[in-house]
Amino acid sequence: MRAWWNGLARREQRMVAAGAMFVALMLGWAFVWHPLVVKRTELREEIDAQQRDLAFVRVAAADVDRLRSTGKQGRRDRQGRSLLALADATARTAGLEGALKRVEPVGTTSVRVTFEVARFDALVAWIEGLTRDYGIEAVDFSADRADGVGLVNARVTLQDAP
Repeated sequence: MRAWWNGLARREQRMVAAGAMFVALMLGWAFVWHPLVVKRTELREEIDAQQRDLAFVRVAAADVDRLRSTGKQGRRDRQGRSLLALADATARTAGLEGALKRVEPVGTTSVRVTFEVARFDALVAWIEGLTRDYGIEAVDFSADRADGVGLVNARVTLQDAP
């Protein structure tokens, strides 16, 4: 290689050296600089997406806090009624008075409500209303099909949410 280099004229040596430097610069750009620039752009786009996600989560967290406080507010609206009395009264106002057969305490913070030939849609709406308005959870639910379209025999265990 040295013999070949020494065999070149001064001008040819400069041209080969300049070409080698140009090739080295292009290889450095292609294998080092350009991938770094591309990765930096991708990371900036990822940061932007994560900042949008964070903003969405913060708004959703504020909604959750608002809804949670609404649920807590609803619990205060029970006007001193026990869970037993509240379950009975709300089932009757939800149009389940004919299907309501029994409301019995299960423990200090839960009651079991039994329905026969109840409209399933009205039953689910009643449970959803108890959760939304009073913070009461259905911790156990079982239903069997009754004679008729959309009718069930059901047992629901309700409990005050913590």
